[in-house]
Amino acid sequence: MPLSDPIRYGANYVPSAGWFHSWLDLSLDAVRRDFEDLASIGLDHVRVFPIWPWIQPNRAMIRQRGVDDLLALIDVAAEFDLSVAVDLLQGHLSSFDFLPSWVLTWHRRSLFTDRDVRDGIATYADLIARAVATRDNVFAVTLGNEVNNLYPSNPTTPEASTAWAAELVDVVRSAAPGLLALHSLYDATWYDPEHPFHPADNVDLGDLTTVHSWVFNGVSAIDGPLGPATVGHADYLVELAAATSLDPTRPVWLQEIGAPLPDVPEAHAAEFVRRTLDTVTANPALWGVTWWCSHDLEPSLADFPEREYDLGLFTVDHRPKPAAKELATIIGERRRRTEEGRPALRCDVDLRTEPWRRAEVAPGSAFHTEWVRLRQTGPVAIVAGDRAADPGHLTTRGIDTVLTQE
Repeated sequence: MPLSDPIRYGANYVPSAGWFHSWLDLSLDAVRRDFEDLASIGLDHVRVFPIWPWIQPNRAMIRQRGVDDLLALIDVAAEFDLSVAVDLLQGHLSSFDFLPSWVLTWHRRSLFTDRDVRDGIATYADLIARAVATRDNVFAVTLGNEVNNLYPSNPTTPEASTAWAAELVDVVRSAAPGLLALHSLYDATWYDPEHPFHPADNVDLGDLTTVHSWVFNGVSAIDGPLGPATVGHADYLVELAAATSLDPTRPVWLQEIGAPLPDVPEAHAAEFVRRTLDTVTANPALWGVTWWCSHDLEPSLADFPEREYDLGLFTVDHRPKPAAKELATIIGERRRRTEEGRPALRCDVDLRTEPWRRAEVAPGSAFHTEWVRLRQTGPVAIVAGDRAADPGHLTTRGIDTVLTQE
């Protein structure tokens, strides 16, 4: 993405009434009211989550009503000039997993390794991708929301995880060649040395890299809600992703970020938004920012982790929260702050080939601590050791100096 291109801003769509259960009896008027909220603060896109088992309740059955509901929702987004990214496998949402009965109970088998299940998913992915590609305001299809959260209940290996995702990306590309085909993983991919989904998958598979930045992963415990490690975490993940890619021009989509309680108290939410986005929007690799989430969760719904109820930009009765107001101000500024000639901190852990060393770059590690220290004086890239000697790679990423960890 050229540095002059504007950063995209959007929201992960959580319906204000009925949460994702609202797909069971979709009200387009309710969707229309929610999308009016999002357009009012200047957002340009939404990421939407049809529920997989409600569209494919049997491996050999696709419910056309479910497909039609998805298309109708996309059409409502177009009324508000919102472009749409569609996630396929839900899969994991806010601590609940939605899996069809044909991979559970007596039929229990892994999504990632069982051939019949993989073929069933491929059929679903092909049909949904072809359907949504008929809508001009759809720009991307993601395989699923943090599909690595479906492990370990679905056993897999690094080799199987890679093959599974590569196969489905090819299905989406074939079915919808005009759309971005993407792979979405939560940050165990970057930080957990035992995790069977590897960083190379995130930066090699799909048409751009996605990262999900959540400060309840331990970052906020380092220095509090507004400390440099906390407000810099999104930029740190974008940098790890950019450093791991062999393509120095590959964009990174900050596909999820939020201000979770109690890590970020409501009184600090607006400042958290400001400081975080001031930091990450200086990164030339950044493609866009998509906030989790659009609307709060209805308090009457039971059994969610406490932080899930208050992550919305809007309340369930459509009032903009402090984070929404600050985000609207930032969108109104419409600036891309980039620095030419950034220094880079050399990372001697090759996340592509040494995933067992991921703990060495995790929050609180010596490398992370040094990057946070340096980042307080201005943008700091990360460069993998074997690419630190490549002048072409450094120049393309706007790096003029390579620093080593003290």
